[in-house]
Amino acid sequence: MPVRLPSSLAAATALTLAGGLVATAALFLAVSHLEYDKAQLSFEQRAGVRVAAIRQGLDQVVEVVTVTNRLFATVDPVTREQFHDFTAPLLQRYPFIKAFTFHRRVADADRARFEAGLSAVLPGSGIIDIVEARRKAAPRRPVYNALEYVEPMAGNELAFGIDAGDSKLFVAALERALDSGRPSGTALLGLALAPRPQAGFLVIMPVYRRHAPLDTPQQRRAALIGDTAASIRAGDLVWRIMSGQRDDDGLSLAVYATGADGKPSQVYPRVGDPLPRGEAAPALPWLALHHAPSLTRSLDFAGQAWRVDVAQAPRPFLLDHFGSLLVLVGGTLLTLLMGALVQAQVRRSRRVQRLVQERTADLELSNRRLIHDVADRKRTEKALQESEQRFRQLVSMSSDWYWEQDENFRFTAITGGFGEKAGVSSDRLLGKTRWEIIPEMADTDWGRAHIAETEAHQRFSNFEYSLRDDEGGTRWFNVNGEPVFDEHGKFKGYRGTGTDITARKLSEQRIHHVAQHDVLTGLPNRSLLQDRLSQAVAYSMRCAHPVWVMLIDLDRFKFVNDSMGHKAGDVLLMTVAARLRGALRDTDTVARLSGDEFVVILTEHEDQKLTVDVVQRLMDSVAQPVMLGIKEFFVTCSIGVAVYPTDGAPADSLIEHADIAMYRAKKLGRNNFQFYTPSMNEEAMERVRIESALRNALERDEFVLHYQPQVDLASGEIVGMEALIRWQHPEMGMVAPNRFIGVAEETGLIVQIGAWVMREACRQNKAWQQAGLGKLRVAVNLSARQFGAPKLIADIGAVLRETGLAPDCLEIELTESLFMSDVTLAVELLHAMKNLGVKLSIDDFGTGYSSLSYLSRFPIDVLKIDRSFVAAITRDSNDAAIVASIVALAHNLKLAVIAEGVETEDQLDYLRRHGCDEMQGYFFSRPLPAAEFEALLRQRRCLPLLDGVAAG
Repeated sequence: MPVRLPSSLAAATALTLAGGLVATAALFLAVSHLEYDKAQLSFEQRAGVRVAAIRQGLDQVVEVVTVTNRLFATVDPVTREQFHDFTAPLLQRYPFIKAFTFHRRVADADRARFEAGLSAVLPGSGIIDIVEARRKAAPRRPVYNALEYVEPMAGNELAFGIDAGDSKLFVAALERALDSGRPSGTALLGLALAPRPQAGFLVIMPVYRRHAPLDTPQQRRAALIGDTAASIRAGDLVWRIMSGQRDDDGLSLAVYATGADGKPSQVYPRVGDPLPRGEAAPALPWLALHHAPSLTRSLDFAGQAWRVDVAQAPRPFLLDHFGSLLVLVGGTLLTLLMGALVQAQVRRSRRVQRLVQERTADLELSNRRLIHDVADRKRTEKALQESEQRFRQLVSMSSDWYWEQDENFRFTAITGGFGEKAGVSSDRLLGKTRWEIIPEMADTDWGRAHIAETEAHQRFSNFEYSLRDDEGGTRWFNVNGEPVFDEHGKFKGYRGTGTDITARKLSEQRIHHVAQHDVLTGLPNRSLLQDRLSQAVAYSMRCAHPVWVMLIDLDRFKFVNDSMGHKAGDVLLMTVAARLRGALRDTDTVARLSGDEFVVILTEHEDQKLTVDVVQRLMDSVAQPVMLGIKEFFVTCSIGVAVYPTDGAPADSLIEHADIAMYRAKKLGRNNFQFYTPSMNEEAMERVRIESALRNALERDEFVLHYQPQVDLASGEIVGMEALIRWQHPEMGMVAPNRFIGVAEETGLIVQIGAWVMREACRQNKAWQQAGLGKLRVAVNLSARQFGAPKLIADIGAVLRETGLAPDCLEIELTESLFMSDVTLAVELLHAMKNLGVKLSIDDFGTGYSSLSYLSRFPIDVLKIDRSFVAAITRDSNDAAIVASIVALAHNLKLAVIAEGVETEDQLDYLRRHGCDEMQGYFFSRPLPAAEFEALLRQRRCLPLLDGVAAG
């Protein structure tokens, strides 16, 4: 009797399910923890950026107060006009500063005289107290801290003459400043300088008698004559700091400062609910499914405790745990599938075992009856079975399948595991012709040819077609067929084999895609771009709609590659490519031309006119911040636009014209766009001409140096000169520097030219010294390319050794923008130059991006005031105040000051009155060739500048 096996869940299946679920759970927990750590790290990085911004902003406030206080340490006495001129630019630059004040320490015996001075400024004024927002004469006290100067005066008349010594908060802050010798801040208070009280604080710094010893707190108290203070709107200060931070990343921030009661008081946001602190921790924290981080940092600001709280509201589960959820779902499904497969195999094995037992019993019974009669038949059946088994094994092992059709070309049989190999159920094909299964065959040339071939009962081979599989994907097949006839020659149908060639077709498509697309960004490459451009031009000619071709070049992309590495550059390129695609229509084309250059093709339609707003939209999309590692970068672009057919140029010149317009945009300062005009082509040809001639200029000895004298304002002596390059071309004549310096920078020739300038200037200076013309200082400009050269320090040292010039006779001029991109590297280079003994100066000071904190770190000897400030000092009070501030700042930092572009006697007088050290400009002399400059040195080593006559 056959044995009936149980059909319950097999042990192998249960083990498979248990092991798979355990592994899935473990992997889910591991990935979830990784996602949590990643989210936490991202939050801490973004929160740290905000805390650092607030810390830097608070340091800047202290820096401004320190600079204002140095005015009283430098100038004695400081007049109201000087105080106004000095603080006016600072108030414009820092709108969160309510007022700058100066409190004078007045003894009771001097009260009458002091109040008379106040009344002369504002009639009726005296030393007062503010009681219930009203001015009242202050009662008699031994000493007053009376407000003598306040800027701006308008709107602050109420506080004029107020005795700050009556404020406990003010006195406490002043005492801390005297004890520490540094600026000190008050706790939060209502600013009396406003018509209505508002939350703010004072930053106070004492003013001492000049030349008094200040080493100990007792000495500082004895030398105290007053204090300078800045009234700060606390909320406006933090809002100003945070206005430069992105606010779209889900972070909330609150800032607290010490209040008058000694407890923290919220100053930011100025109006709003308390900072969200996230939800309560989950019951099972080890699952790492909950993420609502927060961060608190304490800051010491001028002796006061500030606190910054940053928090992120709980995020949706899927936002941070998509990967772990995918692992959980995928692992569970895979485990279930494996369990089902194992269970099916177990059941199949049991069924086969049962069938074998049943068949064995039948065969044994039959063999007993027919063992002698059917011996031959059994051998024949065995042979047929073996043959059939071999055939089925061969078909199952092959990637092909076998099919048959009747006389009406309808499928009657498909074998060889067609459903598993092709992914298409046989039921979809049986009873149908091939062209019924694929209706579009009848509408194509290749399909009609196959139908005609089949209806003619011809043999066919390697016929390829595509079909949607049961999952909705596209499958490609290759089939071979031959007609079948009976013994009378009547057509009975077709039979043949088929093969799935989807993998080969996909490979061909990938190869085709790679040939026409950029590997990094996936955008069309130059080959496909030309095809798309030809189609766009053909459409324009047919429909009379213009086509715009835009060439986009990223600004400062080389800086990203050099500072962050090529991987960061690749991330930036992929990000920009995605943004360009997102900002355009589906019908537009964006391609990567090469490096950091992209090309966009726009076609105008009846309902969508092309306007400059499209170009601006692309620029705005590129200008969004990009996170590269933990740093946030802002990258802009320059765009050139060529229009077809309005330019009147052939279509194959569109990209070239867009390239010319793009270079024009870069020349105008980058981060803008320009439309191509024929005149730009002339400029491009001029640039090519300049570049071609420039490459041979050094070899042909076509460069010359002119020298502009630098004059000491105290003695009138020529103490130095600036070396300025000129190009004497045999055909173009004297070429101005503004025509070739930019080209030299772009091509890199500026490094060789700059090296020649430094060597020639040092050689000429040494020759003049040997001729007995005195020890002069020669100033040489250093370009951005030279500053970044790896052998810069070694090259400068080699020039000094070759020419024999003393290092202190060489002054290297640098612009502020050279070293602001990487301050740490710049500090190292500048100190290395100083170790050589050369002088260092900052050219065009005030027009760049220098911070006072950076300036104190640079080993600079000279500040050169830009000619744009000097030109207007006699008619623009703001420029005059800026020049006076730069001179005072430089002298406080022990730096010399040179004013450029001095052209009038009034300018000279103003600079001399405010203590400027040296000048250069046309009022004394224009830049001169070496021979004329030598003659000037011999004739006028000491020029009398007081007569107001220009030497040049």
